[in-house]
Amino acid sequence: MSILVTRSSMPDFEEYCAEIRDLWDSHWLTNMGDKHRQLQRELEEQLRVEHVTLYTNGHLALENILAAFELPQGGEVITTPFTFASTTHAIVRCGLTPVFCDVNEEDYTLDVSKVESLITEKTVAILPVHVYGGLCDVSALERIAKEHGLKLIYDAAHAFGVEKDGISAACFGDASMFSFHATKVFNTIEGGAVCYHDDGLVQRLDDLKNFGIRGPEDCAYVGGNAKMNEFQAAMGLCNLRHLDREIEKRRAVDARYRQRLEGAPGLKLRAEQPGVKANYAYFPVLFQGKLSRDRAYELLAEQDIFARKYFYPLTNAFDCYRDLPGGPEKTPVALRLSQQVLTLPIYADLDLQDVDRICDNLLSNL
Repeated sequence: MSILVTRSSMPDFEEYCAEIRDLWDSHWLTNMGDKHRQLQRELEEQLRVEHVTLYTNGHLALENILAAFELPQGGEVITTPFTFASTTHAIVRCGLTPVFCDVNEEDYTLDVSKVESLITEKTVAILPVHVYGGLCDVSALERIAKEHGLKLIYDAAHAFGVEKDGISAACFGDASMFSFHATKVFNTIEGGAVCYHDDGLVQRLDDLKNFGIRGPEDCAYVGGNAKMNEFQAAMGLCNLRHLDREIEKRRAVDARYRQRLEGAPGLKLRAEQPGVKANYAYFPVLFQGKLSRDRAYELLAEQDIFARKYFYPLTNAFDCYRDLPGGPEKTPVALRLSQQVLTLPIYADLDLQDVDRICDNLLSNL
């Protein structure tokens, strides 16, 4: 039987049917209905943040928060190339210019020692990425952003449920974007959210995601369409009830991998971060010995085990960004990681015997 790199968590069929049953009574399927509003309230409580604005996906959530801050067109945004395409695309699609900063060796997030050297008179924001369920150096980034008067916007797509010293990842910076894609620890089938503290952003974000419409005869803002529908929200309400159990099951998978692979020659596991309550979203392994990442990927695939080269390639290696300064050679740590990291299968229902099968395959080829 094939083992995929991830598998969506879903509630019992009967639970989801019960959750959506009243939609057949109301016929209210979208446009911020009861389930949308309920999920928003529950997420604000779960994440301990003042405001949550829901979206049909995380990418539009990120675009909308960048637009909501009304950053000057052409302004520079310091970010990481070690991320999914969405991060860089959102910056560019908002008329801003990505400036690529290298990442650090330990947790693969933005190297805070290199950020300030990239700040110019054109810099308007810093957009770091929390990677694999670990967190950036939020204290250092907060200091840098405040000293230079820059917006600090986190791509927290991987960080739902993660905490640092008891503080939710949703609470750092000026705003954080979460993805609720089917592959994430918490999903709404597709979906996403922006979390923030500023009361003044509520109306602006609602405008941006709903055509700027504020009433049947009032369009006050040039907005688009990025609303989460009621079926998505219903899936979120169901999955949120089981979140703690899902993360605990992922933790057991993570622990088994660490038990089997820690200290193996040529393999490096990402260290657990002090003070961070993890969500075990991904299990990255760095291949540094005779067994290359690409060969490990092939060997697993031959056994119907499908890992992922994540993130590969770097976004500053994409054809569409080849004319930007700061190509892969300017971010050597990120480039090496992109060539050496393989994320192994991890999800709540992954059997520990299958984890052993994966580990046996790798260990026998070292």
